[in-house]
Amino acid sequence: MARDYYEILGTSRDADQEEIKRAYRRLARKYHPDVNKEAGAEDTFKEINRANEVLSEPELRARYDRFGEAGVSSGGGGAPGYGDQGDMGGFADIFDAFFNGFGGAQGGQQQQARRRNGPARGEDLRLDLKLDFHEAIFGGEKEIRIPHLESCNPCKSTGAKPGSQPQTCGTCGGAGQVRRNTRTPFGNFTQVSVCPTCSGEGQVIEDKCEVCNGAGRRQETKKLKITIPKGVDNGTKLRIGKEGDAGLRSGPPGDLYVYLHVEEDAEFRREGINILSQVKISYLQAILGSHIQINTVDGPTELNIPAGIQPNTVLKLEHKGVPRLGNDISRGDHLLTLQIDIPGKVSSEERDLLEKLAKIRGDKVGKGGIGSIFGNVFK
Repeated sequence: MARDYYEILGTSRDADQEEIKRAYRRLARKYHPDVNKEAGAEDTFKEINRANEVLSEPELRARYDRFGEAGVSSGGGGAPGYGDQGDMGGFADIFDAFFNGFGGAQGGQQQQARRRNGPARGEDLRLDLKLDFHEAIFGGEKEIRIPHLESCNPCKSTGAKPGSQPQTCGTCGGAGQVRRNTRTPFGNFTQVSVCPTCSGEGQVIEDKCEVCNGAGRRQETKKLKITIPKGVDNGTKLRIGKEGDAGLRSGPPGDLYVYLHVEEDAEFRREGINILSQVKISYLQAILGSHIQINTVDGPTELNIPAGIQPNTVLKLEHKGVPRLGNDISRGDHLLTLQIDIPGKVSSEERDLLEKLAKIRGDKVGKGGIGSIFGNVFK
């Protein structure tokens, strides 16, 4: 029993044409016989081609969705009374007539041949790139390495040995498809399928280029410097034009998409374009006020602590946050949450002073209970 075409491409049955195309390109690149030498890769490649041939054509796909394999093949089993007619083609040919018209097959075949033999855009590539916290905020240049397919210079992307050229396929005459005429009770109809000799390319390479083994492209890893804008965040996607795989038959290259993953910082946390951090001060600094040095993403700076400040108060340093992506003149703020450090133990001298202060304030304190002296400072 034939495998489900959607299962072969790894897509859902409601996938749109773009999803079908992307899935096919990804799998075809992986299992192409010129790239994958593992046993069974060529058979898998043929399955992928067949699935794409059906699902990429809306009319064929509609028939497949309704009737399954019987609706798109000439193997019979699809319609009562016509499944055992042998060379008459059966169910699929009847539907070819109704969907494609009696005279449209030849024109469609020529049009598809032109598409197959013409320039084809290269595949897009994805790269996942890690950035540390500060790189995401302030951007800069990063050097990356990309494994991709480059055009083969010795054969000028033809796949043929230098001094030779690909030859027109003798089986299909360069169309990339073969036609089979069949007879049914409704008349003569034509079944069109991918040429088995050239796999739909319309050309065959008799003397393959030794550098790329006939593929016209070869795998290379190249260095590339990219600019990270200020203010990028986790999940930001950057598009680097024309840095994907090289196209086929002198087609344009694809694009490179860089997905950014920002590492966490031990001291700072990001919330949109604001930076959050915590600052711990002593209970005396909280009561009396102070000027302390703190860290920001820009480096050390001085922070004024007002006298009598309460725990968990949030102080704001304006324009010390993250540059706004696309408008780095505008920046967020740095929000600092104050934590007050109450000592678990005090020296005898400190205790004497604190008890004197308690008497002055009229606070009642017991052994180990000096916290009430400072009221809300310790709440």
